[in-house]
Amino acid sequence: MSVKFIKRLFRHLFVWPGMVQKQLPVQAMRNIEAAIAKSESLHQGEICFVVEANLHVLDILGGKSARTRAIETFSNFKVWDTEHNNGVLIYLLLADHDFEILADRGVHLRVGATGWEAICKGMEARFRQGQFEAGILEGIQKISEQLEQHYPSQEKKPNELKNSPIII
Repeated sequence: MSVKFIKRLFRHLFVWPGMVQKQLPVQAMRNIEAAIAKSESLHQGEICFVVEANLHVLDILGGKSARTRAIETFSNFKVWDTEHNNGVLIYLLLADHDFEILADRGVHLRVGATGWEAICKGMEARFRQGQFEAGILEGIQKISEQLEQHYPSQEKKPNELKNSPIII
């Protein structure tokens, strides 16, 4: 076992679910929910935010990455199942200090890898400063700008994905 692997294992063992509340207190979660609701009133897209404190030890032993877990989460919460294929997931894994933005095929074709990279860079800068809420809010705003451009609001639409942050 490498030193890097052992450090990761210990991070996941010692980052407990209560750390989510410490990094993103109740008011921060309310602000994130409000930002998603406001964003979705401006376009036809759907945004879902999921945060996870740590992975199960068996996932770590199996080498599961934040990206792999984000893909599972994207599927589990049916972010791919929006009417216009325009769902976007922001997944944050606290123990790894890592996050992923995954978009359904409709959105991804329009925004492209470079568009997502630009959004990620802004969020990463905030996260490095320990500003998780600000980073997430910035990400929601930048994603919203893309969705407004590619899926402008035409009429009132049903809310297909939960606006409230999901803690798993």
